[in-house]
Amino acid sequence: MQSVELFVGAGGLALGLSNSGFVPSVLIEKDSHSCQTIRSNKLNDHFGMLKAELYEGDIAEFTYDCLKKDIALVSGGPPCQPFSIGGKHKGFNDKRDMFPEAIRSVRALTPKCFIFENVKGLNRKTFSNYKEYIRLQLTYPEIVRKNNQTWVDHLKFLEMHHTSSRHSGLEYNVIVKLLNAANYGVPQKRERLFFVGFRADLGIEWSFPEETHSESSLLISKWIKKDYWELNKISKKNIPEIDVKIKSRLKSLCYDCQGIKPWKTVREAINGLPDPESQKNAHLIPNHEFRKGARVYNGHTGSPLDEPAKTIKAGDHGVPGGENMLVKSDGSVRYFTVRESARLQTFPDDYLFYGSWTESMRQLGNAVPVMLAEKIGKSIITKLESISIS
Repeated sequence: MQSVELFVGAGGLALGLSNSGFVPSVLIEKDSHSCQTIRSNKLNDHFGMLKAELYEGDIAEFTYDCLKKDIALVSGGPPCQPFSIGGKHKGFNDKRDMFPEAIRSVRALTPKCFIFENVKGLNRKTFSNYKEYIRLQLTYPEIVRKNNQTWVDHLKFLEMHHTSSRHSGLEYNVIVKLLNAANYGVPQKRERLFFVGFRADLGIEWSFPEETHSESSLLISKWIKKDYWELNKISKKNIPEIDVKIKSRLKSLCYDCQGIKPWKTVREAINGLPDPESQKNAHLIPNHEFRKGARVYNGHTGSPLDEPAKTIKAGDHGVPGGENMLVKSDGSVRYFTVRESARLQTFPDDYLFYGSWTESMRQLGNAVPVMLAEKIGKSIITKLESISIS
């Protein structure tokens, strides 16, 4: 099934969707470093990119007339800075808000389905009206805002249209949900908002995939069953003492997790990679160079080894390095290498990132975890294939 990827960045969403069965026709990205990352990985034929066209440039100047009209999926992560907690919070007043371009792509291509991802900040009360505006525009992409209309006036018009019974033209059934990647087996606590829509005429019934992992299961594995330490070959003398807060939480846990797996941790994610600080040949692994200067400061304390990582971040004015640090067993800290961060975002080890540590971390901080994208993609393609068969 053919797909189109907007705002492709380093390619996390595109790679995961490709792994689920979608074949990209075109990948659209403006950033030159991200485009070089994509080109580097085309040689490995990641996500079938040997046949995919890479369009490097402003998406506002891209015309969809050159594409076939049988596109099954349009996907992408519009720039998140307008809504990011770490950004300037301008939202719809920010020129970097690219949701209008996402909606234009749906209007032009009329895909069977779309997936758009953005930061948790869009879920804040401050942006509640604009989030609803995005949802209604995606529901009725052909109802375009007029030149003399404010977005508030357009929202009002869409609300009235939505509550009427006079629906005609292109329409999508849209679901919006906040997902935590850790609950799907990604070794990172990463909350992101997803907009998924199916073309209404297809009559598809769909819901987000069930969560497969949980914090409760990890706590049970570590402190009740204690098999976490055995599986990771940690001797009894090196098992840390249980925290008072964790003791309190264990009392209120439901121990019947019904097959839900434990959250994946940083230790499990980076297992097998040599320590870049102490092993001389570690740098021979692509994107695994040690970076000096890590330190703890207020609000930036790093990620403990035996927990899922904190959210890998790109930052509004460069990488907030304290959040992209590993807290080692002895309490000391060091920066994650690009390769370690790629594992935390579930990229394969042969996936290469172009640019400096700061630039590569920016790409990773903006990416969708590959595993999460793949799980969502598989649930969608199963539905699309079912209607094709019937």
